[in-house]
Amino acid sequence: MSDRPYDPAGDGAEMSFRGRMSYGDYLSLDAILDAQHPLSDAHDELLFIVQHQTSELWLKLALHEMEAACAAIASDRLDVAFKMLTRVARIFEQLNGAWDVLRTMTPSEYSQFRTSLGQSSGFQSYQYRAIEFVAGNRNAAMLKPHAHRADLDARLRAILARPSLYDEAIRLLARRGFAVEQERRDLADQRGESEALVDAWARIYADPAGQWDLYELAEKLVDFEDYFRRWRFNHVTTVERIIGLKRGTGGASGVAYLRRMLDVVLFPELWRVRTVL
Repeated sequence: MSDRPYDPAGDGAEMSFRGRMSYGDYLSLDAILDAQHPLSDAHDELLFIVQHQTSELWLKLALHEMEAACAAIASDRLDVAFKMLTRVARIFEQLNGAWDVLRTMTPSEYSQFRTSLGQSSGFQSYQYRAIEFVAGNRNAAMLKPHAHRADLDARLRAILARPSLYDEAIRLLARRGFAVEQERRDLADQRGESEALVDAWARIYADPAGQWDLYELAEKLVDFEDYFRRWRFNHVTTVERIIGLKRGTGGASGVAYLRRMLDVVLFPELWRVRTVL
């Protein structure tokens, strides 16, 4: 056995990247790793920043997959949509795990830099709002925190002008002959619950073998919302653990607001149908 240190070049590994694209170049790691700018001397502020920046990266991927799933359902490519929706659910599983890291920060540690946040808050996350809009939770009042940015406001309004993920699922049911509403006056409006849609999903669940792809679509949507709800719940418990019942930095009522959001259901008929089967 040789006493020389292992040299990967002996296995053909590239070791020189002068004038060539490296791992860091491809991923723009200099820009990403230089994007953390704590505003205090508190040790835990870096944790807080990295937690939220990485979450925004995962939300970016989730939004990419959800919008692609909408297009796939609209063109009757359900097998493609299923893969994307499965990925979205797993992204939220990953996001759920991230709360465990943030919960290692105690209230006293957070208080050392909380004032550095000013009025900034996760409530103002453009991508989180976009995900809700794409999924189908369309509350136009939530545009207001983004009105100061014409580009973000325009992107969100463009999402509201298109059918949501749930809209596309409903349109698919209509194409398959189910008597469900296809359109509403304004796609930006919050849709109301539909007894006809509950009935349609009930018929699908009653005959999985005969409606297998629609049955699987229903379960993919429920799976996504399941993980999404867990993410919301973990958000509530993490915030309560760290700041108790204080108001949020963005002015919202903190835990009280987040608890209210737990009652928002993305695909209500898919949950109601379980009581009629």
